[in-house]
Formats: sequence, structure tokens, C-alpha cells
Amino acid sequence: MNILKSLTCCGGLIILSALWLLPAQAHGPFPTLHVKDLPDGLRSNWNSLKSEMNENSHCAAAFDSNTEGDRMVFKCSIHIKMAHEGARRAMHYCEEARTEHRIKMPCKLIVE
Repeated sequence: MNILKSLTCCGGLIILSALWLLPAQAHGPFPTLHVKDLPDGLRSNWNSLKSEMNENSHCAAAFDSNTEGDRMVFKCSIHIKMAHEGARRAMHYCEEARTEHRIKMPCKLIVE
């Protein structure tokens, strides 16, 4: 009986430890791209929207060219209450636009 209690306790601690680490992955399973790696046009979009964003806001981008505007996609989810939902929506909006513009690069969440 004591062995079963200690195994249950250890299992609970492992699960609790895993749950404690979840907030560290605020962007979820999505690939990310650093702001400094954005083309100038997309970086200026990011900078102009930054003042409206809160800690749960997310933007996603995809681009096949650093200079051609029609080969770039930049979509954001700004006024959102949950970070994971903001990331999911930004990626969804980006994927829709990426498909429409036939951009080959996958969408990535933008991080600072």
C-alpha cells in the first residue's frame, strides 16, 4: 500500500512539474521568427502595430521575397484575451493569406 502511495505521489509531482513549465511555451507549437529577421516592409508594419498590442497579442508573417510586397503576408490578432488563442488566430489568418498569395514559406509567429 505504501508503494502505491509513493508512486501516486511521484506521478503527481511529475505532472505538476510539467504543468509548471507550460507558460514558458507561450507561443504554443508554432514556429517563430525574430523581428530582426523580417523584411523592412513587414518590420515597419510590426512597429506601427506594436503600440496597440498587449501581452496576448500575436502577429504572424510569411514571405518569399524581401522586397516584393505581393510576396509578403503579415497578419495579427491584437485585441485578444488569451495568448494561445491570439497565436492560433494569427497563424490561421496568415495561412489563409499565404495560400491566397501562393507564398511557399510557412507562416511563423513573430517574436521580439
